Amino acid sequence: MCRSFSSFRCITMSTIKRYASNHAPLDSSKLIIEKTTTPKIKLPNDKLIFGKTFTDHMLEIEWTEDNGWGAPKISPYHALKLDPSTVVFHYAFELFEGLKAYKDPQGNIRTFRPNKNMERMNESAERIALPNFESEELLKLIDKLLIVDKDFVPEGKGYSLYLRPTMIGTTAGLGVGTPDKALLYVIASPVGPYYSSGFRPVSLEATDYAVRAWPGGVGDKKLGANYAPCIVPQLQAAKRGFQQNLWLFGKEGYITEVGTMNVFFVFKDKESGKKELVTAPLDGTILEGVTRDSILQLARDRLNQDEWIISERKFTIYEVEEKAKNGELIEAFGAGTAAVVSPINNIGFKGENINVPVSLESSGELTAQIGEWIRKIQYGEEEYKDWSRIAK
Repeated sequence: MCRSFSSFRCITMSTIKRYASNHAPLDSSKLIIEKTTTPKIKLPNDKLIFGKTFTDHMLEIEWTEDNGWGAPKISPYHALKLDPSTVVFHYAFELFEGLKAYKDPQGNIRTFRPNKNMERMNESAERIALPNFESEELLKLIDKLLIVDKDFVPEGKGYSLYLRPTMIGTTAGLGVGTPDKALLYVIASPVGPYYSSGFRPVSLEATDYAVRAWPGGVGDKKLGANYAPCIVPQLQAAKRGFQQNLWLFGKEGYITEVGTMNVFFVFKDKESGKKELVTAPLDGTILEGVTRDSILQLARDRLNQDEWIISERKFTIYEVEEKAKNGELIEAFGAGTAAVVSPINNIGFKGENINVPVSLESSGELTAQIGEWIRKIQYGEEEYKDWSRIAK
């Protein structure tokens, strides 16, 4: 076990050994498939609840520091067996991703920009001393899982199969050090529309009494440790009648994210008439959302640049408050995998409400437009760049 000053050397030498050696890489050609003999009864679309039911199978790949990645295996969905001292339970060696699979009109199963999730997963793994992997090899394995469980991919607008790739440190023992064992696994859950009762805007509480992320931290990584501390502030906001937190940072009140999503605002300059779509910059405190990146690329490609400015810049709750007073706040929305876009109609701040216009009753015009742009690509109704991957 590593202690005091020697722990740094122990962790460092272990990490050097990990990246310098010729360990077995992740290899999709070694896949073993064991199909269930007791298939589950698939629920109808109207009974699907996010993350409550799962497909018949899951994907697992073990990693050890001595040997590298083992043979991938798709087997019946099952509980994991871990020692009570496993490091994931004590020191939060855990990361995950979230993406969805969609059934297109031809019956193909598609994933939306999954290479971006793989890139981010590797970045998260590197930050907490877990092993990296070849992105394309894991994507090939996820494709195989999708084909094995293809009947669980629901059809219809708003319906999809949610995929949760996860990596955990599985070393048993209470010493604080680099894990020498890890498990990468993928589970899948059929899901319906994020808003089961229809697309509707939410009310936020601008939160400055708790901080989601900070400079030099891990707010830009998809770690489980980032999520649990946000639950109590959300419960506190709910008691005051708000659905989510609008996370602020610093005495300046910089806007960062909303709940577990990136956030966008639309302003309009009264003098020039030009509109600005603005979101916080990737400064290390902001999660590099796949939906966020997709919105920025689509907006720069499809919005009239003579009428629009697409900005990644710092802005504050005070700027939003001032824009609202001057009639220059047009709309706002959250952006993420689960909802794609989530319209906002109110922000509570220091006992006052900032009204956010919702021109289409359920959302703003740009919010609805962006949601439809992305939906068409996800479901294969429209091809755009290489954003839609067909499982084969």
